[in-house]
Amino acid sequence: MATENDNFTIENLDPTFLFCWKGTRTKDEPNYHSHDYLEIAFVLSGTGKYRIADGIYDIQEGDLLILNPGVKHQALMNEDGVVGTTEFFVGCMNFQFKGEKENHMPMPGGTHIMHTTGDVRQKLFKICSSMEVEKASSKIGRYFMLKSYLMQIMLLIIREQCEPVEYAAGYAFESVNKKYVVEQIVNYFEDHYSEKISLDRIAENMYLSTFYISKIFKSETGDTPIRHLINIRLEKAKELLETGHPGSVQEIAAMVGYDDAYHFSKLFKKHYGITPSQAKGVRVAGTRD
Repeated sequence: MATENDNFTIENLDPTFLFCWKGTRTKDEPNYHSHDYLEIAFVLSGTGKYRIADGIYDIQEGDLLILNPGVKHQALMNEDGVVGTTEFFVGCMNFQFKGEKENHMPMPGGTHIMHTTGDVRQKLFKICSSMEVEKASSKIGRYFMLKSYLMQIMLLIIREQCEPVEYAAGYAFESVNKKYVVEQIVNYFEDHYSEKISLDRIAENMYLSTFYISKIFKSETGDTPIRHLINIRLEKAKELLETGHPGSVQEIAAMVGYDDAYHFSKLFKKHYGITPSQAKGVRVAGTRD
């Protein structure tokens, strides 16, 4: 199999996977050092600095650091003392791109940092999450699964340096990516509205910040995630009450995710203008808020 473009010929990509791990910076890395293998670091969150080949670079969430063999580097904390970045590291060797040194990942102009956005960034978040889960497992073929994720990262790096594919006018990766995230959250709410739901946990599982999730959710739906969840729960409660469900208000509240029947009743009345008790067996009109 051969895949060609102006810059690369990939005839055989079969790297040796060495390691992966996730860590959060709480202090400067002690040594300015280099490796004899390729190390890739993806910034999952936060901001910080890196000393790379005698240059000082600011890094932030979504940045991909390509630390080729022999390139000296050192992670540094922010000058203001704020806790630094959380990064996901992958190490590999025994590969070679045509025209490049062994174990070297080509980068345009000899740069060391790739700023990712949109679809590529989201794919990297997902790959890192999958690698972390796979690393913690003891399933058969774990090494080969980790190696396959590593190869996906390497190919994403190469593709980012190739000629972009032409898309129809108006197509926006960032917009599609936001819509995907919001759709995933809405689907989760629809499937789990009767359970305790933590936006922090959802954000953690998606490798995104709660601030970012709230921001894009508002921009895509015009509502906050919590308000959207409340609306889903109240709509489900309304359906139960309209069909004459025999359960008490306390039981119906619990069925849609509320432990406190009084709080549930206040929300319901504010939303529909009548109490849950008044709504039993009758068709409830639209919302008031």
